[in-house]
Amino acid sequence: MLGGLTWERRPIDPLPGARRLDEVTGAEPLNAVVALAGPAAAGPGGFRFAEGRLAELLGEPTVLVDPNPGPAAVAAGLAHAAGRLGCDLVVLLDVGGDVLAHGHEPGLASPLADAVMLAAAPALAAAGVGVLGAVFGAGCDGELTPAEVADRLREIDAARGSLGDSTLDEPTLERLARAVRAVPTEASAMALRCAQGEVGATTIRDGRRTVLLTPEGGRVFFFDPVAAIASAARLARAVLGAASLAEADDVLGSMGIRTELAYERDAAAG
Repeated sequence: MLGGLTWERRPIDPLPGARRLDEVTGAEPLNAVVALAGPAAAGPGGFRFAEGRLAELLGEPTVLVDPNPGPAAVAAGLAHAAGRLGCDLVVLLDVGGDVLAHGHEPGLASPLADAVMLAAAPALAAAGVGVLGAVFGAGCDGELTPAEVADRLREIDAARGSLGDSTLDEPTLERLARAVRAVPTEASAMALRCAQGEVGATTIRDGRRTVLLTPEGGRVFFFDPVAAIASAARLARAVLGAASLAEADDVLGSMGIRTELAYERDAAAG
């Protein structure tokens, strides 16, 4: 089953941060953290979640995850939902690769949600749920560069956490192309272009960020998330004990890292 977070980019949802499940309509809560989203899944003001658009496209429900309660609660919610839905594996997939950031990278802009979700992996594994980490579209969100993502993947490999990589077959490319048309997205659209063989520099975010399209941007890299947390994924390691998304934001802020939540709060304040 396909899933994502209750956190849309500011052009979609002007309210700062991720929406709580009690703010979501058109979804069936499975527990305090996870809900099944139908095509009408929406947030305050009526904006549609990407997961609702994909539920409409796929003709089946998708999963919405509220990251506000923090890594431990997210892990418990996902473990419960996996049992309810008959899933024996959770894949934590990031488009771009900033989930593996050290924190000092010049382009890093949205580390918080990624860190919280990856930090849920050890507790998920401890609960007996299979869990994989994955990066698709290396560098395609204009944050970490392709070279920086490659360096982080080498760190994981050195920690014996690499689990291989793969290309997208033609049916998957066709499904991704339909999804990109259905959902307002830039990073995944760049990854699709990479997978279709495009290379070279382009821009996203109204020209504010540059993306280098590479062959690696069209591949999916799999890794052991526990090994990643012990090596490259320093920000996930830093927020392992955070009791909420807000607390995780405070932890990263204390490290001198400005998060997407800080940006959204400043923008909303005018």
